[in-house]
Amino acid sequence: MKAIEIRNKYLNYFKRNGHKIIPSAPLIPENDPSVLFNTAGMQPLVPYLLGEKHPEGTRLTDYQKCVRTNDIDEVGDNRHLTYFEMLGNWSLGDYFKEEAIKMSYEFLTKELGIPVEKLSVTCFAGDKDCERDETTAECWKKVGIPEERIYYFGKDDNWWIAGNEGPCGPDTEMFYDTGKPKCSEGCNPSCGCGKYVEIWNNVFMEFYKSKDGKYTKLSQKNVDTGLGLERMTMLLQGKKTPFETELFAPVMEKLEELQKVDSISSRRIVAEHLRSSMMIISDGGRPSNIDRGYVLRRLIRRMIRHINKLQISLEELTNLIELNIEALKEMYPELEINKETIKSVILEEKDKFVKTLEHGEKEFIKEMNKLKEEGKAKLEGKVVFKLYDTYGFPPEVTEDLAKENELEIDKEEFEKLYKEHQELSRQGAEQKFKGGLADQNEQTIAYHTATHLLHQALKTVLGEHVKQSGSNITQERLRFDFTHPQKMTPEEIKQVEDLVNEQIKRDLKVVCEEMTYDEAKASGAIGLFTNKYGEKVKVYTIGNFSKEICGGPHVEHTGDMGIFKIKKEESSSSGIRRIKAVLIK
Repeated sequence: MKAIEIRNKYLNYFKRNGHKIIPSAPLIPENDPSVLFNTAGMQPLVPYLLGEKHPEGTRLTDYQKCVRTNDIDEVGDNRHLTYFEMLGNWSLGDYFKEEAIKMSYEFLTKELGIPVEKLSVTCFAGDKDCERDETTAECWKKVGIPEERIYYFGKDDNWWIAGNEGPCGPDTEMFYDTGKPKCSEGCNPSCGCGKYVEIWNNVFMEFYKSKDGKYTKLSQKNVDTGLGLERMTMLLQGKKTPFETELFAPVMEKLEELQKVDSISSRRIVAEHLRSSMMIISDGGRPSNIDRGYVLRRLIRRMIRHINKLQISLEELTNLIELNIEALKEMYPELEINKETIKSVILEEKDKFVKTLEHGEKEFIKEMNKLKEEGKAKLEGKVVFKLYDTYGFPPEVTEDLAKENELEIDKEEFEKLYKEHQELSRQGAEQKFKGGLADQNEQTIAYHTATHLLHQALKTVLGEHVKQSGSNITQERLRFDFTHPQKMTPEEIKQVEDLVNEQIKRDLKVVCEEMTYDEAKASGAIGLFTNKYGEKVKVYTIGNFSKEICGGPHVEHTGDMGIFKIKKEESSSSGIRRIKAVLIK
């Protein structure tokens, strides 16, 4: 069964069971504290999981494009992916454990035809905070999972929460038995031997964890689920890795045909990073030295490095991009629509990286000459790391050059510095998503409303060409990216500030209406990322000043928001400006 067939079966099954199909949100989050990318299906639905009413109702299903950045360095093995697709269904205060489990079981066994004996499940074992989840286990027994294939684990395995506080609850995970023999007497789904592969997760949000660590029952209980499409495709096709499925096979085969040096890990890195980069660029991402732009730059440069390792000409990049678009266009039509942009962004970054490699080699020669003058033959790890961190010069290239010049490198010191760097990056990435559900509060809601006022003020002062290209909100400030060809003048910044503050002072009422997307556009509402909207949308109108399609939430009136102050206006990337602003109470 092909990936697109699995996706369509999933969406149609839940549609038949009363769910509305909603479109995937773009990879780049809109008004979300997580900053970098959408990392899970629930992320764009945070306001609705917290009680905001969704225009499509209380039963939803979709596929969500996701990027997770923590494991970029692991890509190249047989399972890690940066970009992946998550299938999900949600109950927003509608059905709960019994119906969710019944539908999960029916979809796996009847729609996908997985034999019952291939399935095992896990439930929450209970602890001092919350009791053992016997209800979920009983639901599984009722549909047909025998008791011996129901396992109980603690919070590390079967509990979900975003950050340290907020809505949370036990989850139940479904595992596929690959048929491998048990690695030991106690082999079970928590074992990493590969016998059991997790395929689906149902989270039952029934508690709220407060800052002081206390758990209370939620008034609105939600179900949040996630099924990884690439993994399910691999299992149903009887493949050992996702790279053997149609999602990667055309590029993998072409790389094998072109390579002069055989390396399965390099082929996987090129195929995976090419797909991830193309998806990010298609959704508006551009390479830079910060945040998501840095992730994209890293993906493209790592891909180029491994094309070089395979000794494939970089001139083949255009053909590889076109081959990938051809292979994926049925699943992601946006790739074909944005084909020229994808090519120009990747090829431009390739040219920059080639220059980086040239510059890095010159720096290496300087360091080598210093060593020779001092009569030494070992390059310090901190020098290797400096070449990598400051100049973007890959450590394996440094190692190759060192060998050619009969030098050693202090690998141990480099590895130590590199691990520290990785850990800081990982903590940073986790921090970006840490807010999640817990960061929706009075202050972030005020900042969310301020982005609408800012957007309209920029259009009024600079012109109708201004369009939002991204935003990020924390409790301390808002960040707003928009299209504009040049730096704003101090006069323009002052005009925008004054215009926003004027609307706050007017204490305008904020009104929410639900309508069809076409009705919203006809009413003059600003709409972003047009392919993301479902049949119905929410339109927030702020007095007679701003009207915008948005999921919410917003303040009820503007008077108590505070004084709006622009702290910084700078370039974000080519043709995109960035404003950082605060509300002073």
